[in-house]
Amino acid sequence: MKSLAILGSTGSIGVSTLEIVAAHPERFRVVALTAGRNLDLLEQQVRAFRPEYVAVPATGDAAALKARLGDAAPHVLAGCDGLIACAAQSGAQLVVSAIVGAAGLEPTLAAIEAGIDVALANKETLVAAGDVVMSAVARKGIYLFPVDSEHSAIFQSLAGHRKDDVRRLILTASGGPFRNRSLAELEQVVPADALTHPNWNMGRKITIDSATMMNKGLEVIEAHWLFDLPAEKIAVHIHPESIVHSMVEYVDGAVIAQLGIPDMKTPIALALSWPERLPLDLPPLDLCRLGRLHFSEPDTERFPCLALAYRALTSGGTAPAALNAANEVAVEAFLDNRLGFTDIPRIIEAVLDRHEISAADSLAAVLSADAAARAAAVRLIENAGGLP
Repeated sequence: MKSLAILGSTGSIGVSTLEIVAAHPERFRVVALTAGRNLDLLEQQVRAFRPEYVAVPATGDAAALKARLGDAAPHVLAGCDGLIACAAQSGAQLVVSAIVGAAGLEPTLAAIEAGIDVALANKETLVAAGDVVMSAVARKGIYLFPVDSEHSAIFQSLAGHRKDDVRRLILTASGGPFRNRSLAELEQVVPADALTHPNWNMGRKITIDSATMMNKGLEVIEAHWLFDLPAEKIAVHIHPESIVHSMVEYVDGAVIAQLGIPDMKTPIALALSWPERLPLDLPPLDLCRLGRLHFSEPDTERFPCLALAYRALTSGGTAPAALNAANEVAVEAFLDNRLGFTDIPRIIEAVLDRHEISAADSLAAVLSADAAARAAAVRLIENAGGLP
């Protein structure tokens, strides 16, 4: 039986992970859960799965949760130290890292440093600190399993093949809800428009990232670190059906792809059980009913966030950390109706233009760059009228 710590248990990935655990109680045991402010759902999860450790960001919420659970309360922790304890000191054999944003970096790295395998759904960890994280993975000899459907597809398509034979990776993108809208129409987008994804059920931040195509840009940077390939060998294709989750093209012209219905339980289950596969109660992929699959090149004029991510990756050092931080601040401002949809990439570009790139070879350097970029983004948003 494999013991699990789930960081971000009340988000979409965390909920799906626990549904898989509930369907396979003979295979998995939950020893730690962490969550944000959704105490109602977290309480239900604690009562159902009885972890030994739980962590929330605020001390007040920790006290409230402990009072709710009474005699059923496990060790309830708070803050970043609580997250790190759940990740690295709970006795987990696998940590599912599903916290949204840069907040997932420190507990994920703590798990790796403790020699614990990680199922990574938090792409920002590698975007901001890829060098630090992958160096720790190599030093500790742990497995880092990708949970994003695109990176899981590449992971599967690379299995049994030599990296030297890879011509390029091809990440697929749905294009989000606005792939056919003009620039003028994109100027009018409001949060309610952007929070509805045509294919996937995701959290608020990642749904906005999908709408701007920053999500795919972050995945390009993540793929660089996961699979040790340069930016020029990582391509993006728009694929509205979200059936081909990504592809690997080899030097002999062969292309190997992983297909499936758009449901995150498939890549989550693979990360939990690799090299085995778990039976899942999901509908089969019916290609005959679908009939056709469509592909096209991304339009970086209407969706400049993708180009900004390639720029940050090529620039290297702390540029990706700055990109990620600026994006998180800009997305939050958009969701709060303090920033327009097309202002999101303008803020990110302005932060990158001002960012002094340094080596991202330590956690301290990454966190410093993250903080500086966030502060710069806040200042720019306060003066958004001056954006180009």
